[in-house]
Amino acid sequence: MVSLLLPVIYLAFISLGLPDALLGAAWPSMYLGLGAGLSWAGMISMIISAGTVVSSLASDALTARLGPGRVTAISVGTTAAALFGFSTCTAFWQLCLWAVPYGLGAGSVDAALNNYVALHYESRHMSWLHCMWGLGASGGPVIMGWALAHSSWQSGYRIISVLQVVLTAIIIFSLPLWKKPGEETGEEIAREHRTLPQLMRMPGVPEVMAMFACYSVVETTAGMWASSYCTLQRGIDAGTAASWASLFYVGITVGRFLSGFIAMKLNDHQMINLGFVLVALGILPILLPLGSAALVTGLVTVGLGCAPIYPSIIHETPLNFGRNLSMALTGVQMAAAYVGNVVFPPLFGLLAQYISISLYPWYLLAALVLMAVMSRALHRKTAAKRAANGY
Repeated sequence: MVSLLLPVIYLAFISLGLPDALLGAAWPSMYLGLGAGLSWAGMISMIISAGTVVSSLASDALTARLGPGRVTAISVGTTAAALFGFSTCTAFWQLCLWAVPYGLGAGSVDAALNNYVALHYESRHMSWLHCMWGLGASGGPVIMGWALAHSSWQSGYRIISVLQVVLTAIIIFSLPLWKKPGEETGEEIAREHRTLPQLMRMPGVPEVMAMFACYSVVETTAGMWASSYCTLQRGIDAGTAASWASLFYVGITVGRFLSGFIAMKLNDHQMINLGFVLVALGILPILLPLGSAALVTGLVTVGLGCAPIYPSIIHETPLNFGRNLSMALTGVQMAAAYVGNVVFPPLFGLLAQYISISLYPWYLLAALVLMAVMSRALHRKTAAKRAANGY
């Protein structure tokens, strides 16, 4: 029965990715008609991210009360309503209002689905499911581009909204398939509820939160500022630089597809370390003046390295902290990742503006080193606890 649910979860991950790049794709066509400035998209993005952090932290309580299936259905339905609301906006302040349910819908479903897969499926499925997110994130701009060519940006948001409504219906019909933790073995798992301060005092929790924040620094900064670095520091023309930056995301998507097969041989911790090595190997040709071919190879390699890290950290959460606390810790980890997305890429923008864009590879390297240090500390602190508790 559980295997019948897997295609639904795959569709849900595609759905998670579909709206993520819509604002960036549509904004050049949106902002003038809404009476907004070009830079105001950042405000919308921050509102969405803030809502996502809040709902991620609330996901444990919501999932305990409603179950992962219902939380997923409600969250996707909320996102669908928010996207339809975007399609009706005629002023910037309206976008700000609709961004609130947009963010609230995204965080809970992300945490609930990731924890459900960590509890019920092998590591390879986590990699493949995040690959599905990449397909959705790539497909969203394609749909918006078609809408802009044939109609308007409002139509693009409306199409994605309809797709989310269809997925909501599919999830509702699949609710009988969703299992509680331990139901397959007949061993009921008692969920523990702890406050955020209590969780923060647990061995390894500050470290894993730092890992997620650092991962966000690497992925988001690498993707956001790659084109600017190639153009301003390495003298690549803007069109070529933009296409090279997109190859970073291709590297992540392809890497997560391949990671699913590699995860059949390596455990989560080994997959994380493999990712660290690949990111470091990718940063090296970006840092050194080795020519254009080395630069683009480095960007792709950083994407390949990022691919296994995020899914593997999530998948080993029940192993590190226990199945009874995995939902609470998944929500906290998601929140740390979103905070990293909001804070650190703009921080690099300030460094690039007031110091130099040449700091780009050094910024990535510093985040990678800190992430590796935190990973080692995490596994040192949780190893004894895992052995003592037998999980």
